[in-house]
Amino acid sequence: MSEERIVSPRTRGEERVQEVSLRPRNLQEFIGQRKVKENVSILLEAAKTRGEALDHVLLYGPPGLGKTTLAYIIAHEMGVKITVTSGPAIERAGDLAAIITNLGQRDVLFIDEVHRLSRVIEERLYPAIEDYALDIVIGKGPSAKTIHLPLPHITVIGATTRIALMTAPLRDRFGVIYRLDFYDEEPMRRIVRRSARLLDVKIDAHGIAEVAKRARGTPRVANRLLRRVRDYAQVRADGVITEEVARQALAMLEIDSLGLDEIDRRVIETIIIKFSGGPVGLDTIAASISEEADTIMDVCEPYLLQLGFIDRTSRGRVATRLAYQHLGIPYDKEPPRPRLL
Repeated sequence: MSEERIVSPRTRGEERVQEVSLRPRNLQEFIGQRKVKENVSILLEAAKTRGEALDHVLLYGPPGLGKTTLAYIIAHEMGVKITVTSGPAIERAGDLAAIITNLGQRDVLFIDEVHRLSRVIEERLYPAIEDYALDIVIGKGPSAKTIHLPLPHITVIGATTRIALMTAPLRDRFGVIYRLDFYDEEPMRRIVRRSARLLDVKIDAHGIAEVAKRARGTPRVANRLLRRVRDYAQVRADGVITEEVARQALAMLEIDSLGLDEIDRRVIETIIIKFSGGPVGLDTIAASISEEADTIMDVCEPYLLQLGFIDRTSRGRVATRLAYQHLGIPYDKEPPRPRLL
């Protein structure tokens, strides 16, 4: 169901072409993530000065924040080819060998969902990352032979939304690790403004601000909302997006002033109303609203944590005072009394 949500940060199949057209092509065009940009800029400049391949890079954080875009930018800035794959797509050692042996000196191999690599593929990848070599087994049984195949010096860029699911040996083989965080409202406005210009959408400053503040700090969501608001404006507002037009369009999509949709509200309502504010386990919440636990953990929870609407404790999820206030529910929980020694 998360794929059908208008605020889902994951890419939909029909959006891929449009997403590529809006994607920044160099580091200067990339908006937000200031610290990551500064570090990547230094990394690129140093590698180009030495004429070497970039260190292996791991990008992690919630979906839709620009991990894939940043991988493309790194390859573009280095002036090399990028080959894109994903953890689930590499099923056999032969698949990995076919991909890597087609790479040239300093080329980039981008592995999305790197935490989903199988253990066998991981072990095959280690020598390619560390020693720039690939061990290929030919034959079976006693007659099997291992060929040590030298590889060009390549850069592996991994992306994951679940860094905790990566094995420690794989994680440790990435020399550079960057976390991408949700965007603040000011860079979100710049992203909406840039996308509106590229899509030739007529929108004023107040319309930009309204779309930006409901985009959950996620560029992919901002671009999707902009396209839906554009459709509404073309049909009911002469094609011009103002603050009021944006509000009306987003109200039809059931997206509130903070970017929460029906499922987000059901999550916090369930914690507050059914379980007295918590603590309550993730699986229990998922069963109560007939939703996948992974959807809640990957799509709902990161943003609710960012807003300060829920807390994660050892006993489960707890709704905060801010969540009560947002839903208009009186907050009558007593603060915990100090323990007497």
